[in-house]
Amino acid sequence: MTEKLDSRKKIDVEDILQNLENYTPKRRGWTWRKKPEGGVKAYKFHYKDMSEPLKNSVPLPAAKYFDNIDPQPGPVITTEIASGRFEDDIRRMRMAAWHGADHIMVIRTTGQSHIDGLLEGTPEGVGGVPITRKQIRASRKACDLIEDEVGRPINFHSYVSGVAGPEVAVLFAEEGVNGAHQDPQYNVLYRNVNMYRSFIDAAEAKRIMSKAKIFQIDGAHNANATAKEGWSVMPELLVQHGINSAFSVACGMDKNYIGLSTVPPCAPPAPKLWYDLPYAVALRDFFSEFKMRAQQNTRYIEADIEEATRTHVIDTMISALTRADIQSTITPDEGRNVPWHYNNIRGIETAKQTFAALDGIQQLLKIDREGPLGTAVRELKEKAVCFLEEILEEGGYFAAVEKGFFVDSAAYPQRSGDGIARDGKGGVGAGSIIKRDADYYAPVCSHFGYNKLPEGVKKTCAPINLCTLCDPKKIVYIDELDPNDSCNKRLEKTVKYRKENLIKPEVEWSGDGTVLIQLFLPETEEIARVAAIEIAKKMNLSDPEVINTQVMHPAEGTFVEVKGKVGFEIDRNTLKIPPKEVMLPEEEIRAGIKKIGLKVVAGTVGEDEHSVGMREILDIKHGGIEKYGVKYHYLGTSVPLSKLVDAAIETGSHAILISTIISHNDVHRSAMKKLNELCREKGIRDKIILIAGGTQVTRDMAKETGLDDCFGRGTKGIQVVNSMVKNLQARKLI
Repeated sequence: MTEKLDSRKKIDVEDILQNLENYTPKRRGWTWRKKPEGGVKAYKFHYKDMSEPLKNSVPLPAAKYFDNIDPQPGPVITTEIASGRFEDDIRRMRMAAWHGADHIMVIRTTGQSHIDGLLEGTPEGVGGVPITRKQIRASRKACDLIEDEVGRPINFHSYVSGVAGPEVAVLFAEEGVNGAHQDPQYNVLYRNVNMYRSFIDAAEAKRIMSKAKIFQIDGAHNANATAKEGWSVMPELLVQHGINSAFSVACGMDKNYIGLSTVPPCAPPAPKLWYDLPYAVALRDFFSEFKMRAQQNTRYIEADIEEATRTHVIDTMISALTRADIQSTITPDEGRNVPWHYNNIRGIETAKQTFAALDGIQQLLKIDREGPLGTAVRELKEKAVCFLEEILEEGGYFAAVEKGFFVDSAAYPQRSGDGIARDGKGGVGAGSIIKRDADYYAPVCSHFGYNKLPEGVKKTCAPINLCTLCDPKKIVYIDELDPNDSCNKRLEKTVKYRKENLIKPEVEWSGDGTVLIQLFLPETEEIARVAAIEIAKKMNLSDPEVINTQVMHPAEGTFVEVKGKVGFEIDRNTLKIPPKEVMLPEEEIRAGIKKIGLKVVAGTVGEDEHSVGMREILDIKHGGIEKYGVKYHYLGTSVPLSKLVDAAIETGSHAILISTIISHNDVHRSAMKKLNELCREKGIRDKIILIAGGTQVTRDMAKETGLDDCFGRGTKGIQVVNSMVKNLQARKLI
C-alpha cells in the first residue's frame, strides 16, 4: 500500500482502494492555515496577509520572473468538485491541492438532495446527499496522502442535508470529514422538507458535527441565487444568517466552527460595489463572532469563462477588503454544466493571484464608513432588524415561512407575494416526529435533547462498550452494492489510460476523450451555432455541442466554443520526445558574454518584411538577448544573406541570427543552407555561430541545413543566448 506519493507518478487509485475496510483517517476536525505573526518573506518581498508556503506546489505562470515563489493566501481556498466519479475526483483533488486548494468540496454523485434513499442505509428511509462510506473513506485516504505531499492539511467537505441529515452527520464524523453544509432553512425552503422535522434533525446533526469539530457552513446565500433580483433580498439574507447562527449556538456548536456563506448579491453590468460592499460590511458588523466563507454568486454565471473570472476577481477583492476566512472558487461549470479539471484550477488560481496582488490592502486602504457606504450599511441593518421583528410579530419563523416571507422578489419592506411558502404540516417527513418517552435512552455520545442515562453511567456509550465515534473499530464497512455499477468496473475500463501506454484527452473522467475547440465564424450567432457543429463533425468529433457563444458584432461574427469527443488514442511508445534543453545558469551565461564581448548581426532575410519576432529576440524590452549583455547590429528586413555575412566580418561579430518566416517552395530551408555556404566561402564558418528562427522552423532543421541551431514559434531570448554560449563553449571560444 502506498504510504507516500511520488510527484513524478500518477496517484494509484486501485492502491487507494486496497484495505479500505480497515482505514481510519490520520486527522479529524477542521484546520485553518497558519499565518506567521510577522508575515511571510519570499524572494525580495514581504507579505503581510499570506500563510505558510507549501512544500510542493505549482506556482502562478508569472512566478518564473520572481524566483518561482508561490505565496499562499491567508484564507482557506475552496474548490468544488462534482464529477460524480470519486475515483476521478481523487485525481482532481491532487491537482487542486498543488495549486493551493485546502478545502475540497465533493458535492454530488447525481443531484444534491434530490434522491429519496440514503445509499449507506438509514432507519429513516429518506436520504440527503447520495454518498457512500466507500466514497468518503477513499477520498479521505487520498487527501491524507496528498496533504503529506503538499505539506498542508486538507479539509474534506460534503453536505449534511435532507431528512437523513443526522445519519449523514454520523457517517461524516466517523470518516473524518472536516467540513459540511448544514442549514435547516435550506431543507425547508428549497427541498420542501417539513419545517419541524428539518429543525429537529438539524439539532441532532449539529451536535454530532460539533463533537467531531466539523466546520459548518450555512446555505443562506441560496436566497440571492434563487430570487429574481438578488440585491433585493439582502435584509432577508442577514435574517437567515442570524437564525442559522443563533440556532447553531443553541444546539451547542462552538462559534469558531460556524461559518456564514457570504455571497455578493450583485454582479456587473450592475454597479456591483454599491450593493455588495455595503452588504459585506453589514454582514461583518452583525456577525463578527463567526467565520466568513465568501463565494461567488452562481445566479449570474453564464457559460463564458472570462466573464465568470472577471466577476470572481471583484468578489475576491471584496473578500480582501472585508475579511474572508474561507474563499470559495466557483467556476463557470455552474453555467456550462461541464465540471472539468482545469476549470477547478482556473478558479483556484484566480483567487490566489488576486489575493497575492492585494496583499496588505487593509493597510493601504481604509473603508470609509461615512457618506454613501455608511448610509447603505445602516439601512440594511435597520431593514434586517425590522424584518426579524415582523417575523416575531407573525408568530415566529415557521409562521413567516407559511406566509411566504422568504425569497420574495420585492425589496423589503415591500412584498410581491411570490415568496417561497411551505405548509407547516406538509413536506417531506411530515408527521414523523415522535416524542421521547420519559425513560428514553440512546447509548451514543453525540446526541441532542433529553437522554436519560441509567443510574451510575457517566459516559453515555459505556453500556455498549463505546459507540462508533469513540471506537472506530465498531464501524461496519459496506462496499458498493451493485457489482455491475461500481468504481472497480469503471477503473477496469480506464486502466489503459491511467497505467498503460495509451493517451486520450480528458476533462472530467479518465479517458473521456472530451476536447474543447474555439473558433470565430464571420456569421450571425444563429448561423454560427449550427455551422460550428458541422465544422466539429468534419473534424471527426463525436457528440459535438455548443457550450458558449459570444457575439463580436451582430453582423460581423461570433466566437463559438464547442465540446466534442475524439475517437482515437495515442500510443506513448510511438512519440518521439525531443531531449530537454539544458539551460546554463544565468550567471554563467552573463560571464561568458562579458568575457568575449559577444556581438551579433541580425536581420530578416530574403523578401520577408516580418520584424516583430526578431525584435522580441533582440530587444531588452522583450527580454531579448540585449538583456544579458549581448551587443547586436540589426540590419532590418529583406536583408540579402551576403550583406549579413559581410556585416559580421566588418563588426567582428560572433554570431549571425536570421529570421525567415516565408516558407513557400521551402525558401526558408534554402536561405538557411545558403547562409552556411556563404560563411564557408568567406572562411569564417568555424569562428561564427549561425542561428535561424521562424514560425515554420524546427530544431531538427539545424543539422539538415548546416546551422548551429534553429528555433520555432514561442522562442525567448534566453533560449537563443543559452544556445550561443553553449556553442561557443564547445568550440572553446569562451
